[in-house]
Amino acid sequence: MAASEGQVIQEFGTVKQFPVALSYDARMYSCQRLNKTLADTQILYSLYKKHHWLLRGATFYQLHLLLDKHAEQQLELVDTIAERVQTLGGVAVGDPRHVAEITSIPRPPDGVEEVPAMLSRLLEAHETILADAHDAAARTAELGDDGTNDLLVSQVIRTGELQAWFLAEHLVDTPLVRS
Repeated sequence: MAASEGQVIQEFGTVKQFPVALSYDARMYSCQRLNKTLADTQILYSLYKKHHWLLRGATFYQLHLLLDKHAEQQLELVDTIAERVQTLGGVAVGDPRHVAEITSIPRPPDGVEEVPAMLSRLLEAHETILADAHDAAARTAELGDDGTNDLLVSQVIRTGELQAWFLAEHLVDTPLVRS
């Protein structure tokens, strides 16, 4: 039995009016930027889970736990970003196939990479999201969308910067201490 299709009551890429004291243009712009961030964040979450599962080597245990913690934090961001889009009257990108069309995070190989390559891939994804979030935060501030600006700065950027720091420190060669 085939699933019946329901009537689409709001198209993706549109915003309906909500009494949030923001102009249509501000809400439309914020929803577009947030959906891009949402798609990239969903991909970053998936990368964290993939690498969490496929890790190997001497640092397996500590990285396994770290990547899982970061994945959980990214999943919280996914929900927060999606709720902001909905709050502004937009439609949050939710289908993984639609996310794949919107994201700018490159697809990783299907197989298992070496740990430094996995960490570098995560760092590159963070940098992509951070660069976009900084730009979007500045523009949403200009448009008077303090809620979106706050979300981007206090949650997306701060979480991303902290996670990038933790990952980058795993790629630094630590010299041996000699007596």
